[in-house]
This record gives sequence, structure tokens and C-alpha cells, in this order.
Amino acid sequence: VSHQRTDWISIHGRICHLLIPVLGPQPCFHSEKDRKHGKEQLLRRQESLIAVALSTAQGFVWAGKPLEAIPAALQALRFSSQVFGSDSLQLVPIFLLLAEASAGTGHLRQAAKYLSQAQWIVLQTPDCSAALQSKLYRGLGLFSIAEGNLDQALYHLANDVYLATTDFGLNSVEVSGGYFHMANIFFHQNKMDTANSLYTEV
Repeated sequence: VSHQRTDWISIHGRICHLLIPVLGPQPCFHSEKDRKHGKEQLLRRQESLIAVALSTAQGFVWAGKPLEAIPAALQALRFSSQVFGSDSLQLVPIFLLLAEASAGTGHLRQAAKYLSQAQWIVLQTPDCSAALQSKLYRGLGLFSIAEGNLDQALYHLANDVYLATTDFGLNSVEVSGGYFHMANIFFHQNKMDTANSLYTEV
């Protein structure tokens, strides 16, 4: 019952009205034109579902409610797999979000599985953008922090900063997140000069 309640609060209350036309029986079309139009309409509805589920999950993570984020992110993953395929780059941000939420609930083993899936997709895609690789390294860095492996976290976050700089430039907002997490690590290691320098950069 508690799982159902969490699921309802997280996502189903928001997407119930969108699920019926997507999961219900599809109409039978008599012409190729109508079939094509029907497929396009179904795709738009699925993409709308994905967008709502993903933004809802992200909102819960930002609000510090990782448990509520997981059902919404799983819905986004389910429909994204159907629409884009199970090895699509479109799934990487969802896996990273699931990893962050799982780590936030203390389920580090599950978080590691999601990160591995995201990493595998990136490695299988030679033309993966630097921006998406940057997000992957940030996810790996945050996971290393949760594990308490701060040296490994700094390595991943340095890669995050480098890749974000490659795609967005030295003074972009996208780079600041990596710097911020690195600064927090140096702060906890009592390396105040380095920490303050990075906070200033942010």
C-alpha cells in the first residue's frame, strides 16, 4: 500500500489521463495516410508522457525527495525504451537521474547498476556529445561521493568540467556544477584555499 501511495503521489496522479490513449486499444485505420497520422499522434503522446515523467522526477530530486522521484523516472524510462529503443542515448539522462535518486535513498548497489547502464550506452555510441559525457561523469562523481571515495569523485568531476568546457566554453553555467561539487570535496578535506578558489569560480 505504501508503494502504491508513493507511486500515486510521484507520478500516476499527473499522468493517468495521458495513459489511457497510449496504453488503451489503438483505433483501426483503413488508409495508409490515417495509419501514419495515428502513429505520429501516438508518438507525440508518448513523448509528452516522457517529458512530464522526467520533469516530475527531476523536480523531486531537486526538492530533496529521491524516493518520490524513482516511480516517475521509471515511467520515463519505460516509455523512452519503447519509443527510442533500449540502447538509445535518450535513456542516459534517465539512468543518471535514477542513479542519483537511488543513491539519495541509500540504495548504492541499485545506483551503481543504473550508472553502469548509462556508461555502457555512452561507450557504445562513438558520436556521443561531450555534454552528455559530462553529465555521465558528474553522475559518477556524485556516486563516488556517496560511496565516500573522494579521490575517485575528484577524477570524475574533473572529467565533467573538462567535457563541459569543451562543449560550452570556460565561463559557461554548465561547467559550474562540476566546480561546485569539487569545491565541496576540498572543503570537507579542509583544503580551504582550493575550495574557496573553486567557489569563486562558480
